[in-house]
Amino acid sequence: MVNSSFILFSMRHRLIILLAILLTSCAPASTVPPTREVHGLPFIIITPAGGSLATPTPFQPALATPLPTISSDTFSTRLPPLQLPTEMLGMLPTPTVAVPYPTAIPPPANLGEYADVITFLLIGSDKRPGSTYRTDTMVIAILRPKDDQVSLISIPRDLWVFIPGWEMQRINTAYMHGELEGYAGGGAQLLKDTIEYNLGLHIDHTAMVEFNGFRRIVDTLGGIDLPVACAYTDWRLISPELDPENEDNWFLYTTGPGLVHMDGDLALWYARSRSKSNDFDRGRRQQEVIRAIYSRALSGDTLTKIPQLYNDLNTLVATDLGLGDILKLASLAPGFGNADIRSYYIRPPIVSSWITPGGAYVLLPDQAALQGLVTTALTASPVAAVNETITVEVMNGTATDGWDALAASRLNYAGFVTNIKPADRRDYATSILVDLSVTPDYNRNAMLLNVMGFYPSQLVSIPTPNSPVQYRLILGYDYQPCFQPESLSP
Repeated sequence: MVNSSFILFSMRHRLIILLAILLTSCAPASTVPPTREVHGLPFIIITPAGGSLATPTPFQPALATPLPTISSDTFSTRLPPLQLPTEMLGMLPTPTVAVPYPTAIPPPANLGEYADVITFLLIGSDKRPGSTYRTDTMVIAILRPKDDQVSLISIPRDLWVFIPGWEMQRINTAYMHGELEGYAGGGAQLLKDTIEYNLGLHIDHTAMVEFNGFRRIVDTLGGIDLPVACAYTDWRLISPELDPENEDNWFLYTTGPGLVHMDGDLALWYARSRSKSNDFDRGRRQQEVIRAIYSRALSGDTLTKIPQLYNDLNTLVATDLGLGDILKLASLAPGFGNADIRSYYIRPPIVSSWITPGGAYVLLPDQAALQGLVTTALTASPVAAVNETITVEVMNGTATDGWDALAASRLNYAGFVTNIKPADRRDYATSILVDLSVTPDYNRNAMLLNVMGFYPSQLVSIPTPNSPVQYRLILGYDYQPCFQPESLSP
């Protein structure tokens, strides 16, 4: 007989895992420089330090004579009107007409029918009691259980859309407008309807967390280990308790590259800040945090934190997921690894910058390109399905800790399963990709080299029958960890 309390405990554990998925990038010259003539004018030749360039670069003219003195009368005397011969008038360019601002409401997007998917909208808000707020973090998660794949789509807050029943406006204003105007179903429903109208994607469920709640959940998990491939620098509060309106309470903070352990405050800063970057880079970093939370939620020691985390989720996450929905979905979570997650971002050239007549900066979408991205995210990727059958063993052959985690994350974005093993030594000068397959697949080899940014000369073939992995990646000191996830999704 199975103990009923154990069943309830197990159900709660799966609930936590599922909701964790839902929560969520000159030295001074010592001598006078020589000169030479270019088109009859003497130019100073600037030679870069260290001789990094073989060819001197013309920099600025060295005037042989002083400029003539110009009388102030020159500027106070009006010039006569310009008279052009009649025959030249036809040669003048036709004045360009300013492109009018698009004020017409676009037709609703239509992607047709798509089956066997479950969609979630993950929302981060700066909501505070008694204040207006906007949803500046929006990530759509598309689960395709039959394909064992998940797609994440980051929505920039300034995306210019039609909000049903209202007007053309930034998408991050839809939730608040629905709350204030009493929209049927509230702000969450209006945001879902806005996404369906403009992206053609029906949203099944929403989960919203405010920023303080996000901090508490990450701290309850014991923090997250986030592979930061590209160093990131931005302004950060010296302490969360300090007044953010006082500029003396801020300092420039840099994190990465490396595997960085983040508490709730650091994870929120990394996912939210954009003073020295932009919304597109922030969307990349938010997806990195989602992946890290997912990995942490599936780790073994999360079991010890279930009671506290369960309480936090119930009080801090606003969701329309019922217990029945959660029980149906919870069993799917352990079947999805980071290699099963595909990342997409609504960014140029899908959107372009525009200034509204009122002077607001917004992002205008190319509707055809936008619907193409959503269609791709909804579709099972045969390339990803093949990649997920390949396992790459990653070894860090350098003394820089964490590079193996960065490389594994990079391969996961491309759909490859990874495991990390210690290298035989930590002094490799050059990175090496070892193909252990008995029959080499040249197209797959080329893909892996491209994903890692390697040259063909870095591929070594060592056929190894019955090897549990198909490739072994050994990182050397030449490895460049920074990469762009948006270019890797299969």
